[in-house]
Amino acid sequence: MKYQSVIGRETEIETLERLYKSQKSEFIAIYGRRRIGKSFLVSEVYGRKLVFSVVGTYLKEEDKSYETYRRIQLDHFYDSLRLAGLSGQERKPDCWREAFLLLRKLLAGIKRRRKVILIDELPWLAGPQSSEMISELGYFWNSWADSQRNIVLVVCGSATSWMLDNVIRDYGGLHGRLTETIKLKPFTLAECERYYRKHGFRLSRYEICVGYMALGGVPYYLDKLRYDQTMTENIDRLFFADDKIHQEFKDVYTGLYASKERYVDIVKALGGRFYGMTQSELFEALGVKSGGTLSKQLDNLMESGVVRRYPRYGKRQVETMYQLTDFFSLFYLRFVNGNPIRKGLWNSIHGTSTFYTWAGDTFELLAIQHLEQMQDALRIPSVDRSYCWSGNAPDGRRAQVDLVLESKASRTDFLCEMKFSSSRYAISLEDEEDMLHRIAAFEASKMHRGSHSIQLVLVTTMGLARGGHAGMVNRTVMLEDLFR
Repeated sequence: MKYQSVIGRETEIETLERLYKSQKSEFIAIYGRRRIGKSFLVSEVYGRKLVFSVVGTYLKEEDKSYETYRRIQLDHFYDSLRLAGLSGQERKPDCWREAFLLLRKLLAGIKRRRKVILIDELPWLAGPQSSEMISELGYFWNSWADSQRNIVLVVCGSATSWMLDNVIRDYGGLHGRLTETIKLKPFTLAECERYYRKHGFRLSRYEICVGYMALGGVPYYLDKLRYDQTMTENIDRLFFADDKIHQEFKDVYTGLYASKERYVDIVKALGGRFYGMTQSELFEALGVKSGGTLSKQLDNLMESGVVRRYPRYGKRQVETMYQLTDFFSLFYLRFVNGNPIRKGLWNSIHGTSTFYTWAGDTFELLAIQHLEQMQDALRIPSVDRSYCWSGNAPDGRRAQVDLVLESKASRTDFLCEMKFSSSRYAISLEDEEDMLHRIAAFEASKMHRGSHSIQLVLVTTMGLARGGHAGMVNRTVMLEDLFR
């Protein structure tokens, strides 16, 4: 079935449709970064099939006692039950056990073959002392809903660490009960292009690329763009025309995790070093001692798609690097955080050396996040590992290759050089000398197998210009290849 309002999400839609058609009750957990479209996806796919839906409300825990917090959420749950058809003669629940008994009573009175329930922002609904609510949710599922064989229960949450600890990896009443887990990711470049075309934009792929590097593939931010403005004007309006942008950055992380201040500290620290940090470097930057807490927080950031972990070879031991990959956060921290809001600032930056320095860095990350498309464009049958390499050349000088694709099937190491440009990229004599230096350094390293060939791959926006130094490049990948 086609869903005209949904861009992409083919795999997720297939999963939701398949589970609806099954012959047993299904329990689905959906999680991902805030603003990524979890609720929208469920509403579009299940639509009128939903017989009950409720959404938790974010409340500042420090401003509410637990009893007050729970009372507010229970009232919202009760209001949702009434809207779904529960008799007004039923009194408000005083605890979560009573709330789920009322839900059970509501569902028992609905005559449908399949009954879909959506509990949105489950972490907010459960609150700071979530054990009671999760225990009763588990009891509701185990004692009744599962045995009905016609219930589809969907729980969503932006609080990634909470969802992982209390639902997905729970070892209590929900352990082993989940039918399916869906991690919703940002749009790819191709999906962004489909979105723009659907909404009347006539953007070049170059401009889509620039927009992606500022906003990422987050549907919420794409919805904020206006088709009667250029991409430069849109970015300027979203980031530099209103100081509400500061609150938006906080909102990405507020309620997303417990101890949100520490998570924001981690994001800000990583944002200050584009290629990332090792754990020890991050410990030092944050002024904390090593321990398991930070490791868990980094794992949670990776699960939400905000941070990636990648290996860097070249030293005696492999270094594990942590890099901030959320484009919105990277752009905010680089240009907005700590600076006064001034309308028109991006227009004045666009096209300057500051712009091209930012674009040069960020284009590398964009290419790495479209690794599958790069592999298809290069026609590499398989990539055994991808990594960053840093080491010394035979002459003792340092060298770094930001992306190595190792293919044992092709017996080739592909050294990828990413270059952002508004026109065809012309390799200068200086570029050639620098690239040859990197190739020589890698070839002499322990990472290069003697039986493997080396190919230099140039990944660029507009392609490679003809010239005396262009012949050193073995293969090229253009921006349009990343739209596949």
